[in-house]
Amino acid sequence: MEFHYLKKILLINKSTLVIALYVLGIIFCALVLEIWNEETNIFKASIALVWTAIFLIALFYTDKYDQK
Repeated sequence: MEFHYLKKILLINKSTLVIALYVLGIIFCALVLEIWNEETNIFKASIALVWTAIFLIALFYTDKYDQK
């Protein structure tokens, strides 16, 4: 069973969507959590590292499944 209607709606590439969500997350962390503040601690730095790791994993899987 295929969902032709959903394929027409989702015209954006999945990897582009992952990149956009990553950029929005980085902007959120910069403005709300103040990651690039002079009082940054190891907890805030680890949030950025975990967010980047999630981004890389999601980008890998979206590229892997887009090639099929």
